[in-house]
Formats: sequence, structure tokens, C-alpha cells
Amino acid sequence: MLDFNSRTTFEDHLNQRIDAALVGERAAVPARGYLGASRLGVACDRALQFEFTDTPRDPGASLVGRTLRIFEIGHALEEVAIRWLRASGLDLVTRTRDGGQIGFSVAGGRIRGHADGVVFGAPNMPALQVPALWECKTMNAKAWRETVAKGVVLAKPIYAVQIAIYQAYLEPALPGVSEHPALFTAINKDTAELHHELVPFDATRAQAASDRAVRILRATDAHELLPRIAHDPTHFECRFCPWAERCWRLPG
Repeated sequence: MLDFNSRTTFEDHLNQRIDAALVGERAAVPARGYLGASRLGVACDRALQFEFTDTPRDPGASLVGRTLRIFEIGHALEEVAIRWLRASGLDLVTRTRDGGQIGFSVAGGRIRGHADGVVFGAPNMPALQVPALWECKTMNAKAWRETVAKGVVLAKPIYAVQIAIYQAYLEPALPGVSEHPALFTAINKDTAELHHELVPFDATRAQAASDRAVRILRATDAHELLPRIAHDPTHFECRFCPWAERCWRLPG
């Protein structure tokens, strides 16, 4: 229930209504029911298992309006980036001919992924070989600067896993997409600066992610709880995990 007490301003009222609407929309979305390729780089097997099984988050760890607003802004900026790249001359395709997402589905639909797009033409840009997978992320200034300085593989390994597994699983439908480096675009949400990076295919990274997904599926089917990443609840990953309280009440 929204709190409309006398100390609450008009701005608070309106923001509460917006956030309540977003939370309601999110609650109405059915659970995924599959392992998403964008999540296979998550550090902890158990956290990924909780996510896959739609295990309830800890009290206070549910997605709130501000987080959902951040997600939606990211999606909106991705659409802007698509327009910019097309305006630059790239033949960037983001949908299949029937209007669906470009993606893959394996293991009976229990492992899936949806790519942001594929570049099929890059006139006068010999460094960009096509077809090339395209992935776009939005970041705050600090994360963006780190990505520029270190490269996506070191700065954001979860994105590197996502790119590798897309390249691997999309290869049968898009021959050459794993032979050519992917185009990774990062948008600085604070300054609108752009970072573009060519990411070569890493077969070892893709295989490890695929093997991990199979391991999670098999453990879940067998009702086995996978090990957590750490031996101490103060571990960095655990402190930010939405299942930390539940996890540390369970066996290690």
C-alpha cells in the first residue's frame, strides 16, 4: 500500500506510484524456466541454481522500483545505440525475419540465449569482419572506465562468458559468427561516451560455460544443492547475493 501521509511530498507520491507499477509489472512476468546465457558467468554455482529454480529472494532483496528503472533505462539506451550504429553505416540486424529475437535454445529449451544483434555489413571498416555478434551494455562512469582500461574480458567476465557462448551456439545458424570477433559496445550512462571493443571467440570459455550449465541442470534434476562459492558469509559475492540468508542457513 502506498504511504500518502502528510509528510510525503507530491514527488514522493508520484515516484511511489511509478515504482509500484513497475514492481507489479515485474511480478506478472512468468519465471524464465531456463538458464540464460547472460547469467552463466555468475561466479557462484549455488546462486545460479537458486536463480534457475526461481527460489524466493531473501526478505528485503526483492527487485525494487529503482532497480527496475535502471534496467529499463538500459534497454532504452540499447535502442539508441542501435540507431547510432546503423547511422554509422553498419548493417546491424537485431530481429529475425519473423520479428523474433536472435538467439539459441538447447537442452530441450532449458539453456537459452538472446543476442542483442548481429552485424552483417561494415562498409570501409576492414577490422570488423562479418557476420559479427553485437552485444551492448550500459554502465555507470566507474564501471565504464574500468572496462575501457582493462577490456571486457578482465573488467566484466560475466559479459565475456555471454559473448563466447552466443558465438558458439549461434555458429550453426550463422556460419562465421564464431570465427570473427564480436563487437562489444559499452555506453557510459553518466556521460554518453561510447566504448567499442572487438572480442575474439574463446572456445575454452564457451565450453566451460556450457559444461557448467549442464552441471546445474543435472544437479537440480537430482535435487542436489551445489556448493556455494565461499566459506565465509562476508565474502564479496555473498554480501551482495539476494539469497545469502537462505544460503548460509543451508549445508555448505
